[in-house]
This record gives sequence, structure tokens and C-alpha cells, in this order.
Amino acid sequence: MKVLVDGESYLDILFEKHLGSHKHFNHIEFEDCQFVDCDFSETQFKNCKFLNCIFERCNFSLVDLSYSKLFEVRFQDSKLIGVDWAKAEWAIYHLDFELNFTRCILNDSSFFGLKLHELVLDECKLHDVDFREGDFTNSSMTYCNFRHSLFMRTNLQGVDFSDSEEYVIDVFENNVKKARFSMSEALSLLESLGVELVD
Repeated sequence: MKVLVDGESYLDILFEKHLGSHKHFNHIEFEDCQFVDCDFSETQFKNCKFLNCIFERCNFSLVDLSYSKLFEVRFQDSKLIGVDWAKAEWAIYHLDFELNFTRCILNDSSFFGLKLHELVLDECKLHDVDFREGDFTNSSMTYCNFRHSLFMRTNLQGVDFSDSEEYVIDVFENNVKKARFSMSEALSLLESLGVELVD
């Protein structure tokens, strides 16, 4: 197993079954790296960089990404419970960070106040996730479950919610212009309009 060293740069490295939970890492750069079956739960990655990296079947729960940068990062079949994504460093001049989550569990996480255009959430479980004050213009949030997640003053313009379910989105509190919803779930949007549906 490769040992991660603070201040080092790792290029095109495969990390497989790496056990790094409860560790503290600083100023490490990862570029074109692949992480497979790794456990980084409750780990601190401070002032680190992840560029064009892929995480497959990894445990990233309760990770601390304070002041770290992510660009072109993909998470697949991974667990990312309780992550505060707002702690990471997101350049204000950039809006599309090409962040992609597929078949992941992101319960109890926070995207509060972030501008992440074209964010991809596909077949993910997002229970109790905070999207308030965020800007997710033109994102894809398909086949997801948003039970008890929070949307308030959220820019959802052009977001594709096709085949997603259990979201509660107040059309007066959020920008849903040109957003796409499946017919069966879109009926829930009428609740904020005070519309009563009858058979």
C-alpha cells in the first residue's frame, strides 16, 4: 500500500484498497489518479488538490476537505455521508468544476451556498442534503432520491430532475426556470401553489 506523504505530488497513480481513515493530510496534489476500494472516512485533506481523479467504491464519509480544490473529479458507487462540500475551495471565477457522482450515497451532506454549474448526480441517495442558497444551473440530478433535502433560494435553472423523487421544492422560493421534472413527481411542485388535486 502506497504511503501518502504531505507536500508530495502524485501523477497517474492507482491507489487500491488504501486504508486512510482518521488520517490528516496536507498540501498533497493528485492528478489523473484512480482510487479503488479505498477507505478515507473521517480523514482530513487540507489544502490538497484533486485534478481529473476517479474514486470507485470508496468510503469518503465525514471527510474534511478544508481549503482543498477539486476539478474533474468523479465518484462512482461510493459513500460520501456527512461531507460539507462548502469547506473546499471553489474558485469564484469558475462555475463548472465537472464534479460527477454516480450511484453514490451523499446523505447528511451540505452544498450550501455553492456555485456548481453542470453538477452531475446520477442514481444517488441524497437524504437530508442542504442545497440552500446554491447555484446549480444546468446540472443533471437524475434517478436520485432527495428525501428531506433542503432547497431554498436555490438556483435550479435548467436542472434535469428526470426520474428523481421525494424532493420538496417551493417554486416561489427557488428558480426552477426550464428545469425538467418527471410528470408523477412534478405534481408535488403544485403544493407550493396551494393547488389541490382531485381524482
